[in-house]
Amino acid sequence: MINFIIDAANEKIIFAIIDEKQSYTTSYANSRENFDHFMMHILNFLNKKKMKIGDISRIYVNIGPGKFTSLRISLTIAKAISLSNNAELVGFKSEDLINKNYRNLTKLKKKKLFINSLIKPMYSS
Repeated sequence: MINFIIDAANEKIIFAIIDEKQSYTTSYANSRENFDHFMMHILNFLNKKKMKIGDISRIYVNIGPGKFTSLRISLTIAKAISLSNNAELVGFKSEDLINKNYRNLTKLKKKKLFINSLIKPMYSS
């Protein structure tokens, strides 16, 4: 199972791929230019790891708190990937991350500590 993580709620845009054996991450500055190329960054990251969007079976997306534009773009892209690939979509909060360890998200999911049915972003002021 390939888990793909999108976290744009903070000062960096972070993408991560986590499977049973290994994990990969990349980051970009949280800037308008990078949001203009958001999907291209995702495709390039996956391509470098010899993966395709269709390989993703679960997407985790940070729902905040964070800036409006950052959360809206990351959530929209995550939902689009989820719908087009029939991948499970899971929202998490920044506080769910312990020491920025994204592998912990998969452990929390196994413990059923996330709600998948409706993802509502939490905007900061």
